[in-house]
Amino acid sequence: MKKTMTILAFLATFPAGAALADDDCFAPMADWQPRDAVVQLAEQNGWTVRRIKIDDGCYEIDGTDVQGRRVEVKLHPATLQVLEIEYENGEEGRSRQDREGDNHE
Repeated sequence: MKKTMTILAFLATFPAGAALADDDCFAPMADWQPRDAVVQLAEQNGWTVRRIKIDDGCYEIDGTDVQGRRVEVKLHPATLQVLEIEYENGEEGRSRQDREGDNHE
């Protein structure tokens, strides 16, 4: 009986743990940058913001880039590091850190 209860307790907590593993960005809300900082970052990069939302624990900017292309930009909520840029045509960009790593090879 004790073994059955242990297994049931494990199974009851497993889905909650799996849901957390799906988040791309994990940062406590207290560490998140404010939305105003997200808007400022977008302006610095020449992006026009249509909407800012939270997806998989990350900030996501829906808008347009300097050339007028529709763009989705995924940002880490605490650092505002650009994690991914996806253009309307399906083209994807890499984070700035990934691109800078290519320059050092």
